[in-house]
Amino acid sequence: MNIPQRLACLALCFASLAAHADDAPAKLPALAAEPGSVTISGLSSGGFMAVQFHVAHSALIRGAGVLAGGPYYCAKGSMFNATWHCMSPNFFLSAPKPEELRAEVEKQAAAKTIDAPEKLRDSRVWLLSGGHDGVVTTDVVDATHAFYLQYLPASAVLYERLPEAGHAMIAPQATTAGACEVTATPFINQCGAFDAPRRLLTHLLGALKPRAATASGELLTFDQSEFAPPQAGMAATARLYIPTGCRAGGCRLHVALHGCKQNIDTIGETYVTESGYNQWAESNRLIVLYPQTANTLNSLGCWDWFGYTGADYHTRNAPQIKAIRAMIDRLLAKP
Repeated sequence: MNIPQRLACLALCFASLAAHADDAPAKLPALAAEPGSVTISGLSSGGFMAVQFHVAHSALIRGAGVLAGGPYYCAKGSMFNATWHCMSPNFFLSAPKPEELRAEVEKQAAAKTIDAPEKLRDSRVWLLSGGHDGVVTTDVVDATHAFYLQYLPASAVLYERLPEAGHAMIAPQATTAGACEVTATPFINQCGAFDAPRRLLTHLLGALKPRAATASGELLTFDQSEFAPPQAGMAATARLYIPTGCRAGGCRLHVALHGCKQNIDTIGETYVTESGYNQWAESNRLIVLYPQTANTLNSLGCWDWFGYTGADYHTRNAPQIKAIRAMIDRLLAKP
């Protein structure tokens, strides 16, 4: 190879390196989000995780939205309990009993592995169960309702039932949505004008400004591996929606957790873009964090609400809870 050929080769190599650098995910930015504004929600396994995170970090979380999710420590570290007691209980295998789960809350609080449960009293909770949901049945969500009423006043817990709905996020504007009663990928349904993100965010945050016609802010792919080690079962990258103007600070923060088979590894960005949060976020100065699981430790991409990452999966020491908390802390920090 002569000198001109070598120079040309070097130029191509540097160009290739530059192109790969451009493709690298961004670092999660510090956005000086509003302290005391953090809320969380989730569907299915994301709903179970939203409850776990809320209980573990009740001093941080202002409110939780739970769609088809069960109460704290429902599975008690058992896949059998998770599959039956916490999803499809029956005459022989009853729904979880909130008073039994309270003992675990008190145990973990005494060990200082979760926040004091008294901190829950200052938050709000929104619950949804679909009458056609055969994955996580209504009696399980009933138990979640009863669990929270042990700590919160009844006025702080809004429980909505949608008799015709299947197991799904309910988003009226979603272009990929299924019929209301179905339970099928991507688990985003239309049920008339029922808008789950609007309803849950209104209950958690108060009156909202009208929904933006488009999500014209910034959808950022960021490096999640900075926060989540391999043993967390989380993806290398995740997504963040930054509404127009929120780079300057002072916006509220919401964490939106997908369900099983809804992560980016499985359905791409469908949950991120079609679940309905971003348009409400755009008009209400609400940053939305979309953490992502991987299909590694759990082949369905479920969040760990039954113990596949270890026995402390429901405490502040859990790999997934620690990762999400670290991402929240970054977004609350000043640039």
